[in-house]
Amino acid sequence: MYNEIDLDKIDVNAGPPTEEPDRQYYFMAKCREWVRTFERKNKRLPKSCVVNMGCQMNARDSEKLRGVLREIGYEETESEDADFVIYNTCTVRENANLKVYGRLGVLHGYKKKNPNMKIALCGCMMQEPSVVEKLQKSYRFVDLIFGTHNIYKFAELLWTVLSSDRMTIDIWNDTDRIVEELPIERKYPFKSGVNIMFGCNNFCSYCIVPYVRGRERSREAKDIIKEIKGLVKDGVSEIMLLGQNVNSYGKNLQEPMTFARLLQEVEKIEGLERIRFMTSHPKDLSEELIQVMAESKKICRHLHLPLQSGSSKVLNVMNRKYTKEQYVELAEKIRKAIPDIALTTDIIVGFPGETEEDFQETLDVVRRVRYDSAFTFIYSKRTGTPAASMKDQVPEDVVKDRFDRLLKEVQDISKEMAERFTGTKQLVLVEELNRQMKGYMTGRLGNNHIVHFPGDASMIGQILLVRLDECRGFYYMGSLTEI
Repeated sequence: MYNEIDLDKIDVNAGPPTEEPDRQYYFMAKCREWVRTFERKNKRLPKSCVVNMGCQMNARDSEKLRGVLREIGYEETESEDADFVIYNTCTVRENANLKVYGRLGVLHGYKKKNPNMKIALCGCMMQEPSVVEKLQKSYRFVDLIFGTHNIYKFAELLWTVLSSDRMTIDIWNDTDRIVEELPIERKYPFKSGVNIMFGCNNFCSYCIVPYVRGRERSREAKDIIKEIKGLVKDGVSEIMLLGQNVNSYGKNLQEPMTFARLLQEVEKIEGLERIRFMTSHPKDLSEELIQVMAESKKICRHLHLPLQSGSSKVLNVMNRKYTKEQYVELAEKIRKAIPDIALTTDIIVGFPGETEEDFQETLDVVRRVRYDSAFTFIYSKRTGTPAASMKDQVPEDVVKDRFDRLLKEVQDISKEMAERFTGTKQLVLVEELNRQMKGYMTGRLGNNHIVHFPGDASMIGQILLVRLDECRGFYYMGSLTEI
């Protein structure tokens, strides 16, 4: 958790400390002085805009960026026409990169009107050497570029940018450092993500994450528990434990600890109502974890279990380290132990060498497992991964046809699966005012389904009992009820 420190008491005329996080507090104090000078000169606070473009781990990183900017004194805005704009980028698919380049053109226009504007880029995309090279050559108006391993240095890097006119680039290839005790600006006061590990050791042949996030490194359980207790004290009732593969948590700790044991320790925290986690790799999901989930009163009845392909041949080329049969058997074990669980997944269509027979194997798994929902993707070639240079790339029209067929199958089954809860009473975490229907609230069930029901803003953050009156495919219409 963030140590509450009075930045005004830090001597900014002394040299910066060498130890973290004290070093970053020092640079926050330096930046705060800059903000006050800006305010005196411009009769207003500088505005900052943080744009998150990636996964839940990126979202958590973005909360850290917002937290530092808030502590420094920036006024947050959603407009990219701001004094400081930072994109926290994703690079899982090529379209994510193209989106960043497109938005940079817009930012350049803003910067021409406001020459003092600062533009920063961080996140996974910045860990690609070819991207940094392109930015240096064609986007010289960008002020700051850093990656995934040194996000804790944000205050220090920001000070470098504010005190110079040069493009600052700080990219690390890897690190074993974990610095967490820094400010965080949460999106929701009642729920929060919590990093339990960083990096990935799996090296799926299509995935660039291990190259941009680095090797697996787990946080100490005591630090995770301390952070969650602090969040609960601050009003958080639901937490999501985050990692690229949470099932391999603890393997690299000095005193190894399984993910299931960590969940048991988290469950003991008084005041915590709900526990979620993301993401599980099928090859590492243990019998112990299934048992812990089945017996738990706090772990949400939702498990995201990426399939990627139903063909054992394709799975082997993907380096997923499980077969179709092993995956289906695992899903059946989970359903048997936790009958009311919602299973969700990721599926890639059009992986190099995928045949129609392979695709039919994927449809077979979808029909047998019967997912509550699935994220379906067309294979995206990522330079630097083994799959990018594989032969037998599948023609675009074939991929599109398969994608459409898969999507229809997934949607039909998802609707049928959702219907099974119609008429039941479920506990719902009320998240926000409904944006389309006046007088309605939107909340989330433990199984991650969405429900809309009559209510008012006073309910936000509460866990209420709601009757699911009508299923409308991907959400429910409900009404408040009593036990």
